Amino acid sequence: MILAETSIQLVPDATLLLHLLMVAIMVFVLNRTLLKPINRILAEREKQITGHLTEAQRMAAETQEKRQKYNDALRQARTDGYRLLEKERAEGLKQKEEKLRQYRDQLSKQVAAQLATTRQQQQSVQGELEAQAAAISNLISSQILRR
Repeated sequence: MILAETSIQLVPDATLLLHLLMVAIMVFVLNRTLLKPINRILAEREKQITGHLTEAQRMAAETQEKRQKYNDALRQARTDGYRLLEKERAEGLKQKEEKLRQYRDQLSKQVAAQLATTRQQQQSVQGELEAQAAAISNLISSQILRR
């Protein structure tokens, strides 16, 4: 008999139905009072996270597009700057060449004028020397002939 008192009875009776009914009522009450609001809050959070994620992706795409436009504008500005710099350098070289040509022309004219002056002086001196040589030769001839 002691053995029968300590063993567990597994015979279903009316209390089993009562327990199942109580569990069903507790699930219904928990769903209404606790789980539904928590699920609603979780769904709202998921919606907010999705919305923020979508907004962040849109902003990232917009930022990338603006960065691309900025880089394109910067590249174009550099190209224009280099082109302008090259144009200014070419104009500077052209002006330098023109001034150098003018200076060479002026120098050539001055050298030609100096050469012409030197030739005139040479001819003048040569004429004077020839005249002096003739005079000296006449003087020498007359002195030799007088003796």
